[in-house]
Amino acid sequence: MFVVLIRTVVLYLFIVVGIRLLGKHQIGQLEPSELVLTLIIADLASVPMQDNGIPLLWGLIPIVVLLALSTIISVLCTRSIRFRALLCGRPSIVVENGQVLEAELKKNRLTLDELMEELRIQGYADFKSIKFALLETNGQLSVLPFAAEKPVTAAQMGVSTQETGLPVVLVSDGHLLEHNLKGLGYEPVWLEKQLASHGLHSYRQAFLLTVDEVGTTYCIPKKEAAK
Repeated sequence: MFVVLIRTVVLYLFIVVGIRLLGKHQIGQLEPSELVLTLIIADLASVPMQDNGIPLLWGLIPIVVLLALSTIISVLCTRSIRFRALLCGRPSIVVENGQVLEAELKKNRLTLDELMEELRIQGYADFKSIKFALLETNGQLSVLPFAAEKPVTAAQMGVSTQETGLPVVLVSDGHLLEHNLKGLGYEPVWLEKQLASHGLHSYRQAFLLTVDEVGTTYCIPKKEAAK
């Protein structure tokens, strides 16, 4: 039993590290080749986990080869447009100027119901407001509305805005992130004042507290603190 536990932990950590080394692109988006890689690795890892008669190294070597092959393919895709198009395909325009392109739907084996479902998810009830809708190589649908249908921006309205930057978490679930507080140059006294302005006496009462570049804080108290 202990041997099985050790083999499982080793394989799991090995695969996690290997997939992590492939980069965030592989983790966040699955191209056809990456989906195949994931399925094969899962199958290869399950065999040595279940059968102690198979040397652990025999399970690790194929996984290393596959991860190396995936890395090589990723490099080739970044350097060759033709190779990338051959391996991953090209985006397909399924809606153009408010009209559904039936031929593209059939080519990608996408039903009209599936298309309308994806459009509703993105907030479009019909095709009339859509300039282009593209089916990306990872299966996601990108929608580009007509200019008249786009939300008005502050620049178009002539309204000046202030960049607030990326909010930094100071308190997470009642735990103070001291390195973030010190990194921004704030003192504990400042933190106490900010908590008091939100009706809290201690950072342990805060579920979340963030601050942006202009010093504006956002706070979500814990439920017991809000009562």
